[in-house]
Amino acid sequence: MAQMGRFCARRGWWVLGAWVVFLAAATLGHRLAGGHYSDDLQLPGSSAQQGADLLQAHEPGAGGYAGQIVFTVGSASLRAYSSELSAAAAAVGRLPHVLAISDPLAAGRTSQDGRTAYAAVRFDVDPKALGPSSVAAVDRAVAGVRAAGVRVDYGGVLGQAARPKPGEARSEVIGVVVAIVVLLVGFGSVYAAGLPILTALVGVGTGVGILGVAAAASPFASVAPTLGIMIGLGVGIDYALFLCARHRQLLMTGVRPAEAAAGALATSGRSVLVAAATVVIAMLGLFASGIGFVGKLGLAASITVAVSALAAITLIPALLGLAGHRIDRWWVRRPVAEGAASGHDGATGWHRHAARVGRHPWRYLGAGIAALAVLAVPALSMTLGHIDAGANPTSFTDRRAYDAISRAFGPGANRPFVVVVRLADGVSDPALAPRLTRTLASTPGIASVSPARTTADGALLVATVVPATSPRDAATDRLLTRLDDETLPRALAGTGSRGYVTGFLAASLEFDDQVAARLPVIIAVVLAAAFLLLVVSFRAPVLALKAAVLNLLSIGAAYGVIVAVFQWGWGNSLLGVDKLVPVEAYVPMMMFAIVFGLSMDYEVFLLSRVRERWIVTGDNARAVADGLAATARVITCAALIMASVFLAFLLSGNIIIKMLALGLGISVLIDASLIRLIVVPATMFLLSQANWWLPRWLDRLLPRPEPAPAPGSGSGSGLDTERKAHPEPATT
Repeated sequence: MAQMGRFCARRGWWVLGAWVVFLAAATLGHRLAGGHYSDDLQLPGSSAQQGADLLQAHEPGAGGYAGQIVFTVGSASLRAYSSELSAAAAAVGRLPHVLAISDPLAAGRTSQDGRTAYAAVRFDVDPKALGPSSVAAVDRAVAGVRAAGVRVDYGGVLGQAARPKPGEARSEVIGVVVAIVVLLVGFGSVYAAGLPILTALVGVGTGVGILGVAAAASPFASVAPTLGIMIGLGVGIDYALFLCARHRQLLMTGVRPAEAAAGALATSGRSVLVAAATVVIAMLGLFASGIGFVGKLGLAASITVAVSALAAITLIPALLGLAGHRIDRWWVRRPVAEGAASGHDGATGWHRHAARVGRHPWRYLGAGIAALAVLAVPALSMTLGHIDAGANPTSFTDRRAYDAISRAFGPGANRPFVVVVRLADGVSDPALAPRLTRTLASTPGIASVSPARTTADGALLVATVVPATSPRDAATDRLLTRLDDETLPRALAGTGSRGYVTGFLAASLEFDDQVAARLPVIIAVVLAAAFLLLVVSFRAPVLALKAAVLNLLSIGAAYGVIVAVFQWGWGNSLLGVDKLVPVEAYVPMMMFAIVFGLSMDYEVFLLSRVRERWIVTGDNARAVADGLAATARVITCAALIMASVFLAFLLSGNIIIKMLALGLGISVLIDASLIRLIVVPATMFLLSQANWWLPRWLDRLLPRPEPAPAPGSGSGSGLDTERKAHPEPATT
């Protein structure tokens, strides 16, 4: 690492030019490849997936991606506009990628008062993947109806494609501006404040470009780019900040710029690699869910994190080498470096804080855990579910379409179930279809059933079932279970046929159940992987176990906050959410992986400095105080920056992004304050020498890192020369 830091610092223009080429190539590749982002839930082996596959195979017009075109008038009846409606439906049916469209004036598609009607449209490609042109084409097709005075709104995938552009770009700008302010206040130097921002933007831009190329080969979820930007920008600034802070500290002690860059990379650079590896492992651990949709969200975030870390450990030394001693030439206040680990008690305010915690560790530990427990209480009532269009702002066309259908046909009409029956070979019982229809209609919780019909090839029976409750209602989930376990087996008994319940809602509900069942697996996998990584990095099993347990507390507190805001409604109107909504099923899983990884970032940076001082002094209390003093200001600034980046995404129109932004932003603030400044030091004071316990058998198995030489010895590591007098304590 020291050699790489020195190489990059001495050949700064070459490294900078290489990154410009990488960024341009990734951006161009993204544009040429045309990556595809779609919320297509694939659940192999599930009832919903098997039913969807059967429909696609035997009746392609009934498969694909479902949308609605909703027509409403304030008075009179839509029958008066029958010619315009028919012309619009015919025009939409002729558009590319449209498999089929229903007659909006057919029975069951028009409300009793005649003022609301809808046409069901099916596409062979998700309209969101086609860009604005797909919605513009539909707009042109229905222009005649609009001109006649009929209101037209879009629902389903068409409504999602027609939503206004989310506020991600605005969020990114706000996050960057806040980061600049925090860096200027924290470190004073204009140049030093600009380097982390520039490096993070280059890393995130390159990572998103690579993600776009990957999405061309295999589609990612629609929130994947936003998630990647959110995580990549936060960690990219943090990683660069830690390297810049260590470099400037070495410069202030008289080390030459190239050697200071090498020393920063040999010490803080190793921490960056461990921290980034922890985040990537946590995110890739989502594949343990067995759900490709969730696993690929983790992969999207991992790509931007990995590229941002690579940019930090190469581009930052290059820019620092180019700056030389001029890094503090422009400043808004007298620049300061991170608090030096001087080893003298009371030398800094953070030393005095550490001393207070050391005198009353039980008091601070109890207060910190009590605060975390109070924040986590709402999480005990967490309800997982799917957030549908009914929770969107009324400015969205899919929200207006949702409300119009709910008023005219009932809330369940927005997301009906589709019942698919695969007929046994040789079955030609004409009474089976009416019996299936009657049995479905008599099932409690069903508002209406379309007559079961046979597909053109005679292989399937198909019926549409409208629940009496909304898609978000728990009763709808119970209805799906009843249909699968009771209604269909009873209706098909003795026929040899097999029934399935499919459709977007059925897939979503089965997805929710699978996610809830596999969350413990994700937690176990991520905990085990992170524990092993920390044991290898710090050679201290007790420290690794303590880090894992404390991070679980911060995650529980973050869960409690999102439940209180979105599920209980505490202040949700301030975020532009006017309805109570469940916690989106995959959000807790995503939050666990992300929060655990990011929490480990700060844990790694703190423990790295504590361990450096422990190796030098062999005094646990002094090592904890020095490590806290050396990193507290930098970690606090880094947390404020990352929290600002996350919370800025509350401006997004996507409720799931809002949920993730709030949960991640709050968790970072909790972690950097309660956990890192109070609970961790108190725990380490209480554990004392047990922090560094390492059994001999494990000592023989673990790699022993080489101690980095002092500045000026040829490596530029920047570590204290006291190391020579205080070798690493022996294992027990």
